[in-house]
Amino acid sequence: MITEVPGIRVGHATDPVGLTGVTVVLCDTPAVAGVELRGGANDVVGLDYLDPRHLVGTVDGVVLGGGSRFGGEAIWGVMRWLETKGCGYAAGPSVVPHVPGAFLFDLNVGDGRARPTREMGWEAASVATGGAVAEGSVGAGTGASVGKLYGRARAMRGGIGSASVHVGGVIVGALVAVNAVGDVRDPDTGALIAGTRDAAGGRRLIDTARALLGGETLGRFAAPEHTTIGVVATDARLSKPEAAKLASLAMLGFARALSPPHTAFDGDTLFALSIGQERADLTRLGLAAAEAVARAIVRGVRAATSLPDLPAAHEVF
Repeated sequence: MITEVPGIRVGHATDPVGLTGVTVVLCDTPAVAGVELRGGANDVVGLDYLDPRHLVGTVDGVVLGGGSRFGGEAIWGVMRWLETKGCGYAAGPSVVPHVPGAFLFDLNVGDGRARPTREMGWEAASVATGGAVAEGSVGAGTGASVGKLYGRARAMRGGIGSASVHVGGVIVGALVAVNAVGDVRDPDTGALIAGTRDAAGGRRLIDTARALLGGETLGRFAAPEHTTIGVVATDARLSKPEAAKLASLAMLGFARALSPPHTAFDGDTLFALSIGQERADLTRLGLAAAEAVARAIVRGVRAATSLPDLPAAHEVF
């Protein structure tokens, strides 16, 4: 799990009625960060902190949430919690926490008026721990879904998952909330494990990528209702440009486990955090991060639980 990286903590806040939530990744010491954006529907906040030209060289955490752009509200709660702990950039007598975030569209799964709030951001930060990470239908994965070629009626439930890989004495971990328009594949076998079903109530998966290649279109379902978002973290020492490169290489994990990834209707976003002093070859580290990302995607979907009209992988297949 991502919390195997020393100094990384994760906390969730979940609205089980409105079906939305927020997940916070916190750093015990300020982290050098980068980001990679793919697809055409990203919903992100605070990327200016990741620019190498920015005065502030580090971030104090990352927020992943539901609620689309409304989910950004949760960041303020995380910042207030960090402020009470004295975490942030020293500015005279004050500290200013720096916390970027990414958000997925889940307003069509539960109550469309339910969004992550400042209070939920505070809650997630306050319970963040370096122990085991809850996976599946919690936090930012609460309202996630996959396989939406024909809309919700033939989709399945997504979720949030975490995994880690050790390479050359360095650890790289991933945490991913899976809300893709496409399907989820087992990266080892290529088999579909969740995605678009053959009919409402169906128990057979079609191949979304193949259907799109064959001429199917998203049509009126091509709304900004998708997005897979996540964080990779490592105890390797990286600069801001290197952290951005790590995030870019880690995106290979999306290609291994999502089919298809990065469509015009996905807002795929992946942050990278460097919170250590270990030396590592960047390419090797990036490939390990991609492996962790692919595993996290599969774990998140397999850990999800069903809703009455949105089945989960382990309860259907």
